[in-house]
Amino acid sequence: MQTNPASSAPAYTSLVALGDSFTEGMSDRLPDGSYRGWADLLAARMAAVTPGFRYANLAVRGKLIQQIVDEQVDRAAAMGADVITLVGGLNDTLRPKCDMNRVRDLLTEAVERLAPHCEQLVLMRSPGRQGPVLERFRPRMEALFACVDELAARHGALVVDLYGAPALGDPRLWDVDRLHLTGEGHRRVAEAVWQALGHEAKDPEWHLPPEATLPPHWAARRVEDVRFARRHLLPWIGRRLTGRSSGDGLPPKRPELLPFETA
Repeated sequence: MQTNPASSAPAYTSLVALGDSFTEGMSDRLPDGSYRGWADLLAARMAAVTPGFRYANLAVRGKLIQQIVDEQVDRAAAMGADVITLVGGLNDTLRPKCDMNRVRDLLTEAVERLAPHCEQLVLMRSPGRQGPVLERFRPRMEALFACVDELAARHGALVVDLYGAPALGDPRLWDVDRLHLTGEGHRRVAEAVWQALGHEAKDPEWHLPPEATLPPHWAARRVEDVRFARRHLLPWIGRRLTGRSSGDGLPPKRPELLPFETA
């Protein structure tokens, strides 16, 4: 980590991001069909103020906390980055059968193995889209976030509270699959982490919802519900029942800690 005399924020020289689809960047699509996401946006900001900034993103969509521990944690620790972000466990809470004690144990293991190998570990209370799905799984999610808070206090990690941000519960900031944030949602997450790392706010109101708009007509909502069920919900249920994942066979997004080129 370098010092930056022009700013009170530390001039971190490297970032490694761990996790699942949220950190991979779904559904912040680029014109070529790939995903950008909050971690890429954050890396771009950090690279703009720190020459030679390096970035790796080990996230793969669909990963459970056991897979993150097995496939990403040691690899990230060995990179020796200044900042490591870890977001995991939420996919576990959405499974029909979820052992929250095991999830907490695995998250604890991940934090204990990562914290000694970075200047700053960043954890998050993940965002949740307002609606019946959130209400169904809220107790599990809040149990997960309680563990996040406890681990952060014990290991000096930062906690970025996205769950408590009204904007990130707003359905308008979620993609049509109702599981992933839009590009605007990811921009707000990048802003939240940027500020948590001590940088001057570029959007002090990132946590506030967009201006009110008229809700879609009842018939339009029903059509969208049917489209969502056919294109997203039923395939998701099918993967859960067969033990498959959308990330099966996919490599990490950015597997090496390399200089990040800004556009």
